[in-house]
Amino acid sequence: MQNNLFIIIQARMTSERLPKKVMLPLCNKTVLEILLDRLDNYKNNIIIATTDDGTEKEILDLCKNLDIKYYQGSTHNVLQRYYKSAEKYGANKKDIIIRITSDCPLIDSSLVKKALDMYINGDYDYVSNRLNRTIPVGLDVEVFNFALLEEVYKMANLKYEKEHVTPYIYITKKDKYKIGSCEEKNDNSQYRLTLDEYDDYLAIKEIYEKFNNRVDFSYDELITLLEKNPYIYELNHHVAQKQVIN
Repeated sequence: MQNNLFIIIQARMTSERLPKKVMLPLCNKTVLEILLDRLDNYKNNIIIATTDDGTEKEILDLCKNLDIKYYQGSTHNVLQRYYKSAEKYGANKKDIIIRITSDCPLIDSSLVKKALDMYINGDYDYVSNRLNRTIPVGLDVEVFNFALLEEVYKMANLKYEKEHVTPYIYITKKDKYKIGSCEEKNDNSQYRLTLDEYDDYLAIKEIYEKFNNRVDFSYDELITLLEKNPYIYELNHHVAQKQVIN
């Protein structure tokens, strides 16, 4: 029997550094809509894991309008939200979970497939392209199964483990699990393509404007664009990435 695939995307309106960032306008849509467009071939696999704190109405309305599955749960215990999202939609132990965050509107489905293929074809408990980073921040993909998510949900106790979902695997118990690092041939980790602060938003908007609001450009096209337009890097390279452990 083929294992089911769940792509769980955490999304909330209460970001401390850039509130309501997932609903900022982008390409005549919203940031969250563009992310979903970039993952269009996985639409039926996606669950938006949002909050239940009363701020999430715009996210829920979007999910309903686009016929995207969603779950409402804890604002700060994101690990619980992830686990409950998969549980709600009937995940079994061997079903595959892909973790993506909603502040990544430049996510690339080919990178998702590459990490997924590495997990399926290799002997790994967990695969990610963020560990020995060769891709820009903002194109992160993590792959594991529901059995491991359930184990982490039951065993993780520390605040940062619950807030960031997976550090129990690759930090706390890294010697326990078979961890695979999905890497690219060329190192492009200097680029910052995630959305945490307003300058990130400016950089992401500039990229889409350069592509004439296309959403179907490839990873190679994206890197070529950044290489040919170094001023885009300057727009947000100074923004500090939030660390997993505070």
